[in-house]
Amino acid sequence: MDTDTFARLARAQYEALPDEVRAMTRDIELRVADEATPEVLAQMGIDHPDDLLGLFEGLGLSQGAVDHYTGAMPNRIWLYRLPILAFQATGEDSLEDVVRHVLVHEIGHHFGLSDDDMYAIDDAED
Repeated sequence: MDTDTFARLARAQYEALPDEVRAMTRDIELRVADEATPEVLAQMGIDHPDDLLGLFEGLGLSQGAVDHYTGAMPNRIWLYRLPILAFQATGEDSLEDVVRHVLVHEIGHHFGLSDDDMYAIDDAED
């Protein structure tokens, strides 16, 4: 799957999240890259790029982020296309389900959600 098609699928999965989640995350940028940069992998102590499916980058609400904070880059969620495709190919979940799970997990980092909270969002129907 090419990058543009993957990005459209990711956007559709974001749009399918519950309204209250999307309302709270309206200022988060959603980005797609083939894989994490060597610098990101080194910072996270990850040896192989396929081991990182997504990343929240920024100042999460659980860390005291506020709407009027200046001088900082916007909060972003990175989805790494090639690792996600490789992960999905080895399992039984659909690509849509894997992308949604990664999105919810990274949104959880923004909000400081527990695993139980993330599973509830991931399992929720819009």
